[in-house]
Amino acid sequence: KLCEGILNILDKDTKTSCQVACLEALRILSRDKKVLVPVTTKRNMQILMKLAKLDTVDDPLERVSEFPVIVEALKCLCNIIFNSSVAQKLSLELNLAAMLCNLLQKCKDRQLVDDIKCFDLRLLFLLSLLHTDIRAQLRQELQGVQVLTQALESSLSVRWTEEYKAAEDRDTPPLSLQETDCAIEALKALFNVTLDSWNVHSKNESHQFRYMAAILRHCLLTTGPTEEKTEELH
Repeated sequence: KLCEGILNILDKDTKTSCQVACLEALRILSRDKKVLVPVTTKRNMQILMKLAKLDTVDDPLERVSEFPVIVEALKCLCNIIFNSSVAQKLSLELNLAAMLCNLLQKCKDRQLVDDIKCFDLRLLFLLSLLHTDIRAQLRQELQGVQVLTQALESSLSVRWTEEYKAAEDRDTPPLSLQETDCAIEALKALFNVTLDSWNVHSKNESHQFRYMAAILRHCLLTTGPTEEKTEELH
Protein backbone atom coordinates (compact mmCIF):
# COMPACT_ATOMS: atom_id res chain seq x y z
CA LYS A 1 0.00 0.00 0.00
CA LEU A 2 2.87 2.38 0.78
CA CYS A 3 4.47 1.83 -2.62
CA GLU A 4 1.13 2.28 -4.35
CA GLY A 5 0.51 5.50 -2.41
CA ILE A 6 3.94 6.83 -3.38
CA LEU A 7 3.32 6.03 -7.04
CA ASN A 8 -0.06 7.76 -6.90
CA ILE A 9 1.66 10.92 -5.61
CA LEU A 10 4.31 10.63 -8.34
CA ASP A 11 1.56 10.39 -10.95
CA LYS A 12 0.43 13.89 -9.98
CA ASP A 13 2.06 17.22 -10.80
CA THR A 14 4.05 17.69 -7.59
CA LYS A 15 7.12 19.76 -6.70
CA THR A 16 10.56 18.49 -7.67
CA SER A 17 11.65 18.16 -4.03
CA CYS A 18 8.58 16.03 -3.28
CA GLN A 19 9.22 13.84 -6.34
CA VAL A 20 12.84 13.24 -5.29
CA ALA A 21 11.82 12.36 -1.71
CA CYS A 22 9.12 9.93 -2.96
CA LEU A 23 11.52 8.30 -5.42
CA GLU A 24 14.20 7.90 -2.74
CA ALA A 25 11.67 6.14 -0.51
CA LEU A 26 10.49 3.95 -3.38
CA ARG A 27 14.09 3.05 -4.26
CA ILE A 28 14.67 1.73 -0.73
CA LEU A 29 11.36 -0.17 -0.71
CA SER A 30 11.98 -1.64 -4.16
CA ARG A 31 14.90 -3.70 -2.83
CA ASP A 32 12.31 -6.04 -1.29
CA LYS A 33 10.91 -8.49 -3.84
CA LYS A 34 7.75 -9.10 -1.77
CA VAL A 35 6.92 -5.39 -1.76
CA LEU A 36 7.24 -5.23 -5.54
CA VAL A 37 4.68 -7.91 -6.41
CA PRO A 38 1.49 -5.77 -6.19
CA VAL A 39 3.03 -2.60 -7.67
CA THR A 40 4.86 -3.99 -10.70
CA THR A 41 2.25 -3.02 -13.28
CA LYS A 42 2.37 -1.42 -16.69
CA ARG A 43 0.87 1.81 -15.32
CA ASN A 44 3.41 2.11 -12.52
CA MET A 45 6.33 1.36 -14.84
CA GLN A 46 5.06 4.09 -17.17
CA ILE A 47 4.92 6.58 -14.28
CA LEU A 48 8.60 5.95 -13.52
CA MET A 49 9.55 6.03 -17.21
CA LYS A 50 7.85 9.40 -17.56
CA LEU A 51 9.77 10.79 -14.56
CA ALA A 52 13.00 9.45 -16.09
CA LYS A 53 12.22 11.35 -19.31
CA LEU A 54 12.06 8.09 -21.23
CA ASP A 55 8.68 8.86 -22.81
CA THR A 56 9.82 11.94 -24.74
CA VAL A 57 11.65 11.23 -27.99
CA ASP A 58 12.43 14.77 -29.12
CA ASP A 59 12.57 16.85 -25.93
CA PRO A 60 16.19 17.68 -25.03
CA LEU A 61 17.61 17.56 -21.50
CA GLU A 62 17.48 21.24 -20.67
CA ARG A 63 16.06 21.74 -17.17
CA VAL A 64 18.92 20.95 -14.79
CA SER A 65 16.49 21.17 -11.86
CA GLU A 66 14.81 17.98 -13.17
CA PHE A 67 18.05 15.97 -13.32
CA PRO A 68 17.81 14.61 -9.71
CA VAL A 69 14.29 13.31 -10.48
CA ILE A 70 15.53 11.59 -13.65
CA VAL A 71 18.41 9.94 -11.75
CA GLU A 72 16.21 8.69 -8.89
CA ALA A 73 13.58 7.35 -11.33
CA LEU A 74 16.31 5.44 -13.20
CA LYS A 75 17.61 4.03 -9.89
CA CYS A 76 14.09 2.83 -9.02
CA LEU A 77 13.74 1.18 -12.42
CA CYS A 78 17.10 -0.55 -11.90
CA ASN A 79 15.92 -2.06 -8.60
CA ILE A 80 12.50 -3.03 -9.90
CA ILE A 81 13.79 -4.70 -13.06
CA PHE A 82 16.55 -6.52 -11.17
CA ASN A 83 14.10 -7.88 -8.59
CA SER A 84 10.99 -8.55 -10.69
CA SER A 85 10.56 -10.97 -13.59
CA VAL A 86 7.22 -9.29 -14.33
CA ALA A 87 9.02 -5.95 -14.76
CA GLN A 88 11.55 -7.62 -17.05
CA LYS A 89 8.73 -8.81 -19.31
CA LEU A 90 6.97 -5.45 -19.18
CA SER A 91 10.18 -3.67 -20.17
CA LEU A 92 10.11 -5.50 -23.51
CA GLU A 93 6.42 -4.66 -24.03
CA LEU A 94 7.08 -1.00 -23.17
CA ASN A 95 10.12 -0.84 -25.47
CA LEU A 96 12.26 0.36 -22.58
CA ALA A 97 15.60 -0.45 -24.23
CA ALA A 98 14.85 1.82 -27.21
CA MET A 99 13.89 4.67 -24.88
CA LEU A 100 17.10 4.22 -22.87
CA CYS A 101 19.19 4.34 -26.06
CA ASN A 102 17.39 7.56 -27.01
CA LEU A 103 18.06 9.11 -23.59
CA LEU A 104 21.70 8.09 -23.88
CA GLN A 105 21.95 9.95 -27.18
CA LYS A 106 20.47 13.05 -25.53
CA CYS A 107 23.27 12.90 -22.94
CA LYS A 108 25.89 13.18 -25.67
CA ASP A 109 27.99 16.36 -25.41
CA ARG A 110 25.88 17.58 -22.48
CA GLN A 111 27.18 18.90 -19.16
CA LEU A 112 26.02 17.70 -15.72
CA VAL A 113 24.47 14.48 -17.05
CA ASP A 114 27.04 11.90 -15.86
CA ASP A 115 24.69 10.44 -13.24
CA ILE A 116 21.86 10.16 -15.77
CA LYS A 117 24.19 8.51 -18.25
CA CYS A 118 25.58 6.11 -15.64
CA PHE A 119 22.20 4.79 -14.48
CA ASP A 120 20.89 4.67 -18.05
CA LEU A 121 23.86 2.41 -18.88
CA ARG A 122 23.31 0.34 -15.73
CA LEU A 123 19.69 -0.23 -16.72
CA LEU A 124 20.75 -1.27 -20.23
CA PHE A 125 23.23 -3.68 -18.64
CA LEU A 126 20.52 -5.22 -16.44
CA LEU A 127 18.05 -5.55 -19.32
CA SER A 128 20.66 -7.16 -21.58
CA LEU A 129 21.68 -9.50 -18.74
CA LEU A 130 18.22 -10.59 -17.65
CA HIS A 131 16.26 -10.68 -20.92
CA THR A 132 17.69 -12.44 -23.98
CA ASP A 133 15.09 -10.90 -26.31
CA ILE A 134 16.17 -7.40 -25.25
CA ARG A 135 19.80 -8.39 -25.77
CA ALA A 136 18.93 -9.41 -29.33
CA GLN A 137 16.86 -6.24 -29.83
CA LEU A 138 19.81 -4.07 -28.75
CA ARG A 139 22.18 -5.85 -31.10
CA GLN A 140 19.94 -6.12 -34.17
CA GLU A 141 17.41 -3.26 -34.07
CA LEU A 142 18.76 -0.51 -31.84
CA GLN A 143 22.39 -0.35 -32.98
CA GLY A 144 23.30 -1.14 -29.40
CA VAL A 145 26.95 -1.88 -30.12
CA GLN A 146 27.38 1.53 -31.73
CA VAL A 147 25.41 3.42 -29.05
CA LEU A 148 27.27 1.74 -26.17
CA THR A 149 30.67 2.08 -27.84
CA GLN A 150 30.08 5.81 -28.31
CA ALA A 151 29.08 6.09 -24.64
CA LEU A 152 32.32 4.33 -23.66
CA GLU A 153 34.36 6.57 -25.97
CA SER A 154 32.77 9.66 -24.43
CA SER A 155 33.41 8.48 -20.87
CA LEU A 156 37.08 7.83 -21.65
CA SER A 157 37.46 11.15 -23.58
CA VAL A 158 39.16 9.31 -26.45
CA ARG A 159 41.09 11.41 -29.00
CA TRP A 160 41.94 9.87 -32.34
CA THR A 161 45.22 10.10 -34.29
CA GLU A 162 44.15 7.61 -36.98
CA GLU A 163 40.91 5.82 -37.85
CA TYR A 164 41.53 2.96 -35.44
CA LYS A 165 44.24 4.44 -33.23
CA ALA A 166 43.59 6.52 -30.12
CA ALA A 167 46.05 9.14 -28.93
CA GLU A 168 48.35 8.04 -26.10
CA ASP A 169 49.23 10.72 -23.59
CA ARG A 170 51.04 9.56 -20.47
CA ASP A 171 50.41 12.93 -18.81
CA THR A 172 46.62 12.57 -19.03
CA PRO A 173 45.08 12.82 -15.54
CA PRO A 174 43.10 9.85 -14.15
CA LEU A 175 39.41 9.61 -14.91
CA SER A 176 37.00 11.05 -12.37
CA LEU A 177 34.88 8.66 -10.31
CA GLN A 178 31.79 9.44 -12.42
CA GLU A 179 33.66 8.94 -15.71
CA THR A 180 35.03 5.63 -14.43
CA ASP A 181 31.62 4.41 -13.29
CA CYS A 182 30.06 5.34 -16.66
CA ALA A 183 32.84 3.51 -18.52
CA ILE A 184 32.40 0.40 -16.33
CA GLU A 185 28.63 0.30 -16.91
CA ALA A 186 29.14 0.74 -20.68
CA LEU A 187 31.67 -2.12 -20.71
CA LYS A 188 29.30 -4.42 -18.82
CA ALA A 189 26.44 -3.69 -21.22
CA LEU A 190 28.73 -4.08 -24.25
CA PHE A 191 29.84 -7.48 -22.98
CA ASN A 192 26.24 -8.70 -22.90
CA VAL A 193 25.30 -7.26 -26.29
CA THR A 194 28.38 -8.69 -28.03
CA LEU A 195 28.28 -12.04 -26.19
CA ASP A 196 26.97 -13.93 -29.23
CA SER A 197 28.92 -11.95 -31.84
CA TRP A 198 31.24 -14.69 -32.98
CA ASN A 199 30.57 -14.12 -36.67
CA VAL A 200 30.95 -10.63 -38.16
CA HIS A 201 29.15 -10.60 -41.50
CA SER A 202 28.99 -7.04 -42.81
CA LYS A 203 31.52 -4.33 -43.58
CA ASN A 204 29.77 -2.04 -41.08
CA GLU A 205 30.04 -4.66 -38.33
CA SER A 206 33.71 -5.12 -39.11
CA HIS A 207 34.28 -1.37 -38.79
CA GLN A 208 32.28 -1.23 -35.55
CA PHE A 209 34.28 -4.00 -33.90
CA ARG A 210 37.66 -2.56 -34.99
CA TYR A 211 36.55 0.81 -33.63
CA MET A 212 35.50 -0.83 -30.36
CA ALA A 213 38.77 -2.77 -30.11
CA ALA A 214 40.76 0.49 -30.39
CA ILE A 215 38.70 2.01 -27.57
CA LEU A 216 39.16 -1.10 -25.42
CA ARG A 217 42.92 -0.86 -25.91
CA HIS A 218 42.79 2.78 -24.84
CA CYS A 219 40.71 1.74 -21.82
CA LEU A 220 43.46 -0.64 -20.68
CA LEU A 221 45.94 2.24 -20.77
CA THR A 222 43.63 4.49 -18.73
CA THR A 223 43.66 4.88 -14.96
CA GLY A 224 40.79 5.58 -12.60
CA PRO A 225 40.72 7.77 -9.47
CA THR A 226 41.90 4.89 -7.24
CA GLU A 227 43.79 1.63 -7.66
CA GLU A 228 40.61 -0.34 -6.93
CA LYS A 229 38.61 1.58 -9.57
CA THR A 230 41.39 1.13 -12.12
CA GLU A 231 41.33 -2.61 -11.49
CA GLU A 232 37.53 -2.70 -11.86
CA LEU A 233 37.77 -0.72 -15.11
CA HIS A 234 40.35 -3.11 -16.54
